[in-house]
Amino acid sequence: MKITVKVTPHAKTEEVEQQDDIYLVKVKAAAKEGKANDAVIKLLAAYFKVPKSTITIKTGLVSRNKIVEIERT
Repeated sequence: MKITVKVTPHAKTEEVEQQDDIYLVKVKAAAKEGKANDAVIKLLAAYFKVPKSTITIKTGLVSRNKIVEIERT
């Protein structure tokens, strides 16, 4: 399953919110050295109740807008 994600780094809280076909993900981590991407993967894994290893950021590694693939097991 592929989803569109819009990330907000440096947020006060960490949360996932769905608006239509886009998931808004707020993370406390800074957008440096991949820390925000790691936090996004961790948060999405908890939200979809899947292991972190099944989540891959396909496009947008250095952008706020990302395409994320989640493998269903």
